Amino acid sequence: MFTKKQRSNKVSVAVGIALFVMLIGAAVPIKTWLELAEQTPKVLKIDGLMASKSAVKPLALLKPEEREAELKRLAKGDKKPDRVQARYLLAQDLLEAGKADEALQWLENLENDYSILAPYVLKTTARAYEVKGNPEKARDTWQALLDEYPDSPVAAEALYALGKSEPKYWDEAIARFPAHPRSVEIAQTLLKDNPDDLELLLPIAKHGIYLENYQSYLETLIEKHESRLTQENWEAIAFGYWEKQEYGKGAQAYARAPWTAQSAYRVARGRQVSGDKTGAIAAYKRLNFDFPDSEQTGLGLLRLIRLLEPKEAAPYIEEVLERFPERAPEALFERAELLDELGSKSSAEEARQAILSEYSDSEAAAKLRWSLAQQSATIKDFEEAKKWALQLREENPDSDLAAEAGFWAGLWAKRLEQDKQARAVFEDVLYNDTDSYYAWRSAVHLGWDVGDFTSVRDLNPEVVRQTERVEVPAGSEQLKELYQLAQDQDAWRLWQVEFTNRMDPTVAEQFTDGLIRLGVGDNLDALFMVSSLAWRDTPEERAEYKAIEQKPHYWEALYPFPYLDPILKWSRANELNPLLVTALIRQESRFMPKIRSVVGAVGLMQVMPETGEWVADSIGLKEYDLDNPNDNIRLGSWFLSFTHRQYKNNSMLAVASYNAGPGKVAEWVDEFGLTDPDEFVEQIPFPETKGYVINVFENYWNYLRLYNPEILNRLSGS
Repeated sequence: MFTKKQRSNKVSVAVGIALFVMLIGAAVPIKTWLELAEQTPKVLKIDGLMASKSAVKPLALLKPEEREAELKRLAKGDKKPDRVQARYLLAQDLLEAGKADEALQWLENLENDYSILAPYVLKTTARAYEVKGNPEKARDTWQALLDEYPDSPVAAEALYALGKSEPKYWDEAIARFPAHPRSVEIAQTLLKDNPDDLELLLPIAKHGIYLENYQSYLETLIEKHESRLTQENWEAIAFGYWEKQEYGKGAQAYARAPWTAQSAYRVARGRQVSGDKTGAIAAYKRLNFDFPDSEQTGLGLLRLIRLLEPKEAAPYIEEVLERFPERAPEALFERAELLDELGSKSSAEEARQAILSEYSDSEAAAKLRWSLAQQSATIKDFEEAKKWALQLREENPDSDLAAEAGFWAGLWAKRLEQDKQARAVFEDVLYNDTDSYYAWRSAVHLGWDVGDFTSVRDLNPEVVRQTERVEVPAGSEQLKELYQLAQDQDAWRLWQVEFTNRMDPTVAEQFTDGLIRLGVGDNLDALFMVSSLAWRDTPEERAEYKAIEQKPHYWEALYPFPYLDPILKWSRANELNPLLVTALIRQESRFMPKIRSVVGAVGLMQVMPETGEWVADSIGLKEYDLDNPNDNIRLGSWFLSFTHRQYKNNSMLAVASYNAGPGKVAEWVDEFGLTDPDEFVEQIPFPETKGYVINVFENYWNYLRLYNPEILNRLSGS
């Protein structure tokens, strides 16, 4: 049931050398692809496979002006794959610049040579004629696209264009390609004249989850057509609410969807998360009654146990132990907690010993060991604390607690003047939990030049970032070609049609969805899709996830670099480490420029309007817009610099102050002192702020270890 992670003395070569050779490109200072072309091999061997030989794909992420000359050279060359890709990209760049005539020159007869993207060539040609002001030619080209590729999702683009003058085409688009964003757009447009139309609301409910006002369509659908909705309609509505994190409404909808173990579980969980304790208890009990053997029921019973009074909860603990042996460690943990509440200390201790002896490699055992380690540390018994922490690390290496336990075992060894053991433990954390905050703290204690709390601000590390995309693991060959050429809007539209398994995606589909979302700036949901791959729990899915986790593009997706230019500009202006600013933005907004918090913080750096006004006044900025990435980063980075000045360039205090405010941080410094910064972080009394500090510096470390050649090579043993 439980497996140990195989440990090594260095990170995977795939996450080391392979990442470095694939990420040639923009750096701090920025290096262009052309500057590195002479020193970059034409063919790279990665993980034993030959990497793409395309000379065009490494240019796809550059700005049009940076790649124009090289694309023109390749477009006139003898190598057909490079030639057709270069012509296509040149046409796209020229069309974007409004140079339709030049674009048409590169597009002429290109569909005959570029079969994989032939319908997209026709689409681009039609758009070029529209920009040129030749509606007749545009219409003929749209019709040719429709005639020659009637089953291609790109046909929805032709139906959209033709339907502006002939409504029948719009009806055809919705009927044939309901998931295509153009069809969703058509439905939105038609709803303006008939806002209650059921046949227009339903495709939006099922396929328009990405719309900003998506929930309003669900509300209208329920309000106007509640009695006409089928169970399948309710399932689509429920899934939509769940995706938008409106769990209470999702629970109501799942109650009317096809009755499965998952829908029953989500009714209960939705009620619980939305604060309906009584309703949640009733729903968990119904789940247990209706689906006694389902996987969801085992988890549901554990959640039910935590909602009930001890005496009522006890029989359900026994049910879990009897019927769901894979949940036994968690059930024993709950039994121990319950027995403590009832005053049965000896019985509680027996339950804990059973966890350690019978389920030693379980997450429940890890939680128990860490609790015992912390109890020992509290009374200064560092030898005992270290024993439990190292035992956790050995028996529970896959636990979320393993990195933290290892780091503190190293610190406790140092306090016991066991320096050799401390170093060995720090190295173990650094090389085997490399993506964690505690790996960064271990690197600091090992003397690596990665910036400590008091020195990280002044670092200006070189950063080598991605310039060539790898192939997405799911989807058609057409989708993969569009993605690698950074034709992100077209790739995203195509994926909306191809991604038919949204409610239960495979690992490959979920990762692909995350990558495609990143391409169009849907960064919040993209990072969720990528990060939540780690939650997969079947052996087959875990194996797929682990294989993806070893690839550099997994980490690139988790730690992307949007808005690099303004980050560099205002980091330098405010004498800040640009990776620290990037790390803070990732934590604050997931790089969503117009996001709002519940308290009114705005944009990338989540600047409160009153703070923005004060900063703008301080720097003499008369006009600004917090929704504008450049303005937001300018004001937010100045404020981060201000918090650094307040705390003598202690970045830990500055970051904590950015989250909790300077008043609270000053109180904590007075109360706890700063003798040991690692202890200080643990003592921060606001869980949100403590987590915020850890997450920001974990982000910082991951950007450093992934994109800084020196640290990357050192971790990979190069």
